[in-house]
Amino acid sequence: MSLRETKQSKAAEIVEGRRSIGWLPILVVPVIAVAFRNRLPPWVFMWILSFAIFVSLKWLTWWRARARIAQPVWRSIAYLVAWPGMDAEAFFDANRRVPQPPPTTWVWATFETVLGAILLWVVARSLPPGEPLLQGWTGMLGLILLLHFGTFQILGLAWQSVGVDARPIMSAPLRSTSLGEFWGKRWNLGFRQLAHELVFRPLHRRLGADLAGFLVFLASGLIHDLVISVPARGGYGLPTLYFLLQGTGMTIEHSRLGKRIGLGQGLQGWCFMMLFLAGPLFWLFHPWFVLRVILPFMRAIHAL
Repeated sequence: MSLRETKQSKAAEIVEGRRSIGWLPILVVPVIAVAFRNRLPPWVFMWILSFAIFVSLKWLTWWRARARIAQPVWRSIAYLVAWPGMDAEAFFDANRRVPQPPPTTWVWATFETVLGAILLWVVARSLPPGEPLLQGWTGMLGLILLLHFGTFQILGLAWQSVGVDARPIMSAPLRSTSLGEFWGKRWNLGFRQLAHELVFRPLHRRLGADLAGFLVFLASGLIHDLVISVPARGGYGLPTLYFLLQGTGMTIEHSRLGKRIGLGQGLQGWCFMMLFLAGPLFWLFHPWFVLRVILPFMRAIHAL
């Protein structure tokens, strides 16, 4: 081997080693969290496991983007600890022009925050004790509004106000008129960005867009099973089935028949979307999770 080839080989090994550092937390941190499963209450374990996965993926996005876009240290710290989104390159890029958010967005985000708190701490408590699933589902709805639609939205608006491209996690998902629009452009855009970069993009050239998209849903289902069914010790596989059903719906929507009858647009598209989203929702947040994780969590925060 020539001296030049030796140097190139060593350089490749260094690059590969640096890439592996980015993946190291996701291979180690969640495993450590799982080791504490039998020592913690289910709701505590659920939050710790969720946080372990989130932090590991957050680190991965930061590690991949830090060398592509130069940014001051404060942006890295802010991205890692003060923003739940996963689009590191957008957050780091100081050259992007970010328009000031209109006042109505502040008002709406504040309203959703307050509404979520009311559902969680007032409405759920007022429901009959003999309806635990209804209490749990009301509490979950309140928590989602409080965090994803409210607090995270306000945080994003604050970053946009100082010129940082912090795109909202949720973008009016119920305005979607197709499953493709819901999952691809409006719901949990932080995870969507991550799944696109890590799963869809590497696979779609070899497997095609449809199969690669289906595998994204499979990965999402497995992750949700991990943070929902494992803490609940029941309902295994149901969250994965839910997301596989979403992939099936997307396949139907993109088929010739689906396009011919307009499943990706208008009222018929919205109805088709809601059939797949809302109909089997109990597969995703199944009773084992509600009764064994959500209700004890709600009691711990004095929501019940």
